[in-house]
Amino acid sequence: MRRTLLLLLVLAATGAWLIAGADQGLRREHVVATGVPLDVVHPSGDGRRPGVVVAHGYSGSARMMAPFGDSLAARGYVVVMLDFTGHGANTRPMAPGTTDMLQPDLDAAVAHLRSLPDVDPSKIALVGHSMGGGAVTRYAAAHPDITATVAISMPDATVATAEQPARLLTMAGALEFPSFRAVATSVAGARADREARIVSGVEHITILFAPETHRETAAWLDSAFGGAPDNGAIPFPGRRLTGAMLLVLAFFIGLHPLASLLGGTPGTPWPRLPSLAATVRVVAVTTTAAVPSAVIARFLPTNHLPLAIAGYVAGFAAVCGTLLLAYARKRSRGTRRNRPQLLVVLPYAILAAGAPVHFGLTHAWPVGPRWWLLPIVWAGFALLAYGAELSADDNPLLLLPIAAVVVVVLVAAAAVNLTSGFVALIVAPMIALLIWQALWSVVLRRFATPTWLIALTGSAVVAWPLAVALPLTT
Repeated sequence: MRRTLLLLLVLAATGAWLIAGADQGLRREHVVATGVPLDVVHPSGDGRRPGVVVAHGYSGSARMMAPFGDSLAARGYVVVMLDFTGHGANTRPMAPGTTDMLQPDLDAAVAHLRSLPDVDPSKIALVGHSMGGGAVTRYAAAHPDITATVAISMPDATVATAEQPARLLTMAGALEFPSFRAVATSVAGARADREARIVSGVEHITILFAPETHRETAAWLDSAFGGAPDNGAIPFPGRRLTGAMLLVLAFFIGLHPLASLLGGTPGTPWPRLPSLAATVRVVAVTTTAAVPSAVIARFLPTNHLPLAIAGYVAGFAAVCGTLLLAYARKRSRGTRRNRPQLLVVLPYAILAAGAPVHFGLTHAWPVGPRWWLLPIVWAGFALLAYGAELSADDNPLLLLPIAAVVVVVLVAAAAVNLTSGFVALIVAPMIALLIWQALWSVVLRRFATPTWLIALTGSAVVAWPLAVALPLTT
């Protein structure tokens, strides 16, 4: 136990140090300009400097783009990162449409940047990822006074013309869908002062944390402005993400001693690898439940929730979980002891889901309507988790093939337009969340935790990040 607690403390302290130390003496402030939340990063030193607006992608936030604030401020730029309408701390709902609807937010960010006393208003650049990449490209095309633009993983080539914008760098990940690489190369090829870069070994999200992405971005801006204001070294972009992952690991390691304190000596051995027959059974059962659920979810009232994609996904989870429950009721169930003190693991799970994400990755504190949308999304995933727990019998490792089927069916639903194609872009974090849920189940089953509590706890670590990341809509 002592060794476990020592490891927990080392991981938590290291994670907190990595996140807190990412500032490296930079001055940060949070402001709201014409209703748009902005995170501003000022480098040390005097005099006016070029400024950069950094725009996040769909389901992102200013906090997710913080590594670009670190990198560019280290080079001497003043950086403004914004929360687009419906994202992060911005409570205004996002109307359906194109990147046109994001232009007023960029107007507010650029205007605020130009108003800062340490910024040269004639030297402004834009950096954006995914949806934000399209938005900044469209903005630069309409505002030729923008000095340079960097568009990362831009999904649409129509935001640029052969004439505008000038001095544009496009980037895409080598592991992204081919369409992203095609957009990057086609847009860059239209003008001699544009270039394209394909970043090796990364996909749509990990491209944000790749050192190559940050080096290329900084080099492009340095060239456009005639040199960097400072010659500071670019810090490791994955520092905050690494810190968040260490905090996640610390919270998971802490679950066992917490459950032991509340529930006593473990009464159930660690699970063994399930048999092939058991795996085939749960895959067949889950597929039988998930496929019709994907169709039914398209017509549920949850699709009208003002939270993009989440309504469909929560409806799918609820229907699939209900069908799994109907199947599981026909099978014999073991009994679990009633240990009300184990309810403490529920707020612990919320803290474990929210704290690392909020401090190390993206804005994870519910704002505005998210407070009442979160319980709805949570309820849908709780039903799915409860049905999965019962269908897995007494081996929580069977939750992994169940999760695999769920992810595959959701991606297939996006491919046939039952839901947004964006689902396919968040496969990696969805898989990570579902694996995390299964690992929590492994630990909690050791202490004869009631199945309903395991489901509530496990679904919290999945539903919370989804409910706070997906954009609010009209």
